[in-house]
Amino acid sequence: MLNDIPMSRPFQIEIAESAEELKKRLQTAPLGNQKEKLQMLWWLKSGQVNEQQEIGKRLARDTSTVTRWLQKYRTGGLSGLLEIKKAAGAKRKINDQALAALKQELETGKGFNSYGEIVEWLKHQHKLDIEYATVYAWVRYRLGAKLKVPRPQSHKQDEKLVSEFKKNSVPFSTV
Repeated sequence: MLNDIPMSRPFQIEIAESAEELKKRLQTAPLGNQKEKLQMLWWLKSGQVNEQQEIGKRLARDTSTVTRWLQKYRTGGLSGLLEIKKAAGAKRKINDQALAALKQELETGKGFNSYGEIVEWLKHQHKLDIEYATVYAWVRYRLGAKLKVPRPQSHKQDEKLVSEFKKNSVPFSTV
């Protein structure tokens, strides 16, 4: 009859923190994932649970997840268990050298007429093939620059009349 019962490795883990400390940290934990991990440790420390399967059932997690959490705790302690890893993110499309040159070019009085012109400038000057939307986002929002585009003027305008108007008009500040 004893041969019918599967023999598993005994579940043993030494928890360094006190039950009170774990309960206090559980109440102030900012993230749900951290709360689950602290709850697991608190149950173990207070003796409410002594099997991984029971922890998995209570937390609605697979036992492999519980095993992984306990292994993290064994190797890195509480800080290792609660550590939040952040993905590095994508590599920047515009390198520092091109960015500095673009910034300098935007600060000059000449400027660019369109974002498409900037795309072409980056392609020819720095051998970078960058999409229009990326260039627009960098220039407009990250660098905070606006293109130096003059206001449109009518081609029918008489230059002589315009200069005469400017000469004879009273400056706005003296009105």
